[in-house]
Order: sequence, then C-alpha cells, then structure tokens
Amino acid sequence: MKLLIISTLFLCLAGFTRAQDCERIVSNCEALLKQNAKGGEFISDGQVYTAFLDREKAEFKTTFFGGTTYRIAASAGSKENFVVFTIRDPQGNILFSNRNYKNAPYWDFKVIETLPVTIET
Repeated sequence: MKLLIISTLFLCLAGFTRAQDCERIVSNCEALLKQNAKGGEFISDGQVYTAFLDREKAEFKTTFFGGTTYRIAASAGSKENFVVFTIRDPQGNILFSNRNYKNAPYWDFKVIETLPVTIET
C-alpha cells in the first residue's frame, strides 16, 4: 500500500485563543486525517502550519512532490466550514479553493509533478 503524506493546516482564528481551544482544533484536524475512505490514515509531513488570526490572512509556502497523494485539513474550532483556504502555484494561479466546495474542511488530491505552492487562508 502506498504511503500517503499530508500537509496539515492548523488554524486558531481567534485573537486570544486559549490553549484548550488550540488543542481542540488540533484534535479536529487529526480526526480529519483519520477519515480515509480507503481504510488507511494520512500521515503528517512533519510540519505544523499554525496561524493565530482574527479576520486576517495567513500564507504558508510548501512543495508538493510528484506522485504523492495529499490531504490538506483545516480547522477553526467547532464550525468546520469556517476556514477558507486557497492553493496557488508560483504564478499565482488558483489550483484549488475550498470556497467552491462549501468551505470543506479538507481536500484530497494527487500531485503529478513536483510543484512549489502557496497555501492561503
């Protein structure tokens, strides 16, 4: 079975978020990583992308490697459809936005060739 790698986006969107709230948000993202229809789990790429925001934007740069299946999971707490994230290529073209999918809290995709990207919230 092919190893599935993910990029995980953890977001704390309140200005003065308590530690318990952030722990709940991380738990929400971890649960999203375990919801794999094929029975396996996604595993982290080892990076945690965290932003403490209140009506502001965050930007994360990463590289997606060709031949790999990814899941991006985002959480802002109890309302999972609250986070809007967009993935752009180096030229600024939108590759994906969950805004077009009712702000879905995660997205699964396979990358054909290696590509540097920017993930925006």
